[in-house]
Amino acid sequence: MRKLKDHKDSFYIFLLGVALFMPFLGGVHLFDWDEINFAESAREMIVSGNYLSVQINYLPFWEKPPLFIWMQVLSMKIFGINEFAARFPNAVCGIVTLLVLFHTGKKFRGNKFGWIWVMSYVGSILPFLYFKSGIIDPWFNLFIFLGIIHFVYYLLIQESRLRNLILSALYLGLAVLTKGPVALLIFSLSFAVYLFFVRFKIKTSFRDVLIFAAILGFTAGFWFILQILSGNLGIIRDFIIYQIRLFKTEDAGHGGFLLYHFVVLFLGVFPASVFAVFAFFKKTDKSDYEKSFSLWMQILFFTVLILFTIVNTKIVHYSSMCYFPLTFMASLAIWRILSGEMHAGRLLRIMLGTVTVAIGAVLIIIPFIDRFKDYLIAKGWIKDEFALGNLQASGNWTGFESLVGVFFVVVSLWFTINFAKNPSRSIKGIFASSLIMVFLTMSLIAPRVEAYSQRAAIEFYRSVAGEDAYITTLGFKSYAHLYYGEVNPPKNPSVYEKAWFLTGEIDKKVYVVFKISRKNRYLKEYPDLEIVYEKNGFVFAKRLPE
Repeated sequence: MRKLKDHKDSFYIFLLGVALFMPFLGGVHLFDWDEINFAESAREMIVSGNYLSVQINYLPFWEKPPLFIWMQVLSMKIFGINEFAARFPNAVCGIVTLLVLFHTGKKFRGNKFGWIWVMSYVGSILPFLYFKSGIIDPWFNLFIFLGIIHFVYYLLIQESRLRNLILSALYLGLAVLTKGPVALLIFSLSFAVYLFFVRFKIKTSFRDVLIFAAILGFTAGFWFILQILSGNLGIIRDFIIYQIRLFKTEDAGHGGFLLYHFVVLFLGVFPASVFAVFAFFKKTDKSDYEKSFSLWMQILFFTVLILFTIVNTKIVHYSSMCYFPLTFMASLAIWRILSGEMHAGRLLRIMLGTVTVAIGAVLIIIPFIDRFKDYLIAKGWIKDEFALGNLQASGNWTGFESLVGVFFVVVSLWFTINFAKNPSRSIKGIFASSLIMVFLTMSLIAPRVEAYSQRAAIEFYRSVAGEDAYITTLGFKSYAHLYYGEVNPPKNPSVYEKAWFLTGEIDKKVYVVFKISRKNRYLKEYPDLEIVYEKNGFVFAKRLPE
């Protein structure tokens, strides 16, 4: 009977994941840079037939290993080259992640805790949103988490120790194949801190160390070995240099203040983040396993948070590995509240209410942007010419989209105010309202917001995709012209010289896209450019061969 119930729980979670993550995957264009970056690499694999090497613009792309790109290739082979196919692998990752959380939580403290962890994760903003995206991090984080979890099982549980050791090494190796050696850095730092806390007292053997190293080395190094055997040693060198540069320098356009990731996690993983704060107030772990598992989750959280606080490049998804331990700590606090071990005081309700109102206010205001943008422009508060051009777009808002924010504020605040009367119902209501809010935001608000940022450019790329012409951007980094312009492998090597497009003896028409803030400068520098049209901050020009 117990196994039957476990199967039922897993089946319900599977259905929940399908219902949440599959709809509207293709409802909005892929976003520059990351989403289009990976989708374009997958598209170029299919077009070129080169499935061994990752490419961008049909040149070696050493920034990422190929595992996630291979997933997208398989998806595109099934569903075609489109937005749905690019995001489908992460929807699958979302379903798998919820199942992993349930069974990990169940092993920690039973079925109820497993369900609480699922609720905490899927009911928080960024963890839900990431499974609707086409970026690389959901699978990367899941592989790291599985590697760490099975390593924890190896250390703490006597049964199936060798199996857990092998699985740990395998998953960590897959994480490296997904995004790179930072997976090993996160694991190694977390393990080093754990060793310090337990005074280096762990049960292992030299044989186990060799097995772990061999499986990890083979799995993680599989693609790199293939590259070396294929004579592509330069790609490995450039890959290593790139990984080092990310830690030492600030990547262009991706800087941020010191506490950047603290703010991102607190607001982005709401409401779980608020509950997680209170997990440190009162510790009630009973068994040695519970104490050690909780310690691992805390170590993982602070290791990732501190590591990427130190790193100069600040990108939202760099701290996304924290979602797992953060939602675990939130689940622990919720468990203690529901079991009467901890009192949900006024501070918890104030924090929940304040963040709810802040997020809800943004969602309520956004749908009215077309009504007050003229006022902002007239006041001269917006100085950037490109931003002013973006605001010329129309989001085709009806105004009813603001009801998403109204719903979120009213429902969440109602449950927050009545928290003391029925904590269980209130907690479920708060997370449910957050989940519904994110789902509706992705389907109703995100497509309209995109109209102000990149839609004009993407529509242009699609309109000229069938022409026998070159497409390039000038003055800003983008992959959108490659993906939506359906660029084919170049026959003329001169296309890799930007100056050739602008001043060289071109053999066919060239479309050049740049921002309106640089219009006068570029037209003066390159008099052969002829404007096709301007729209929403972008200038679309062409140059004809003589």
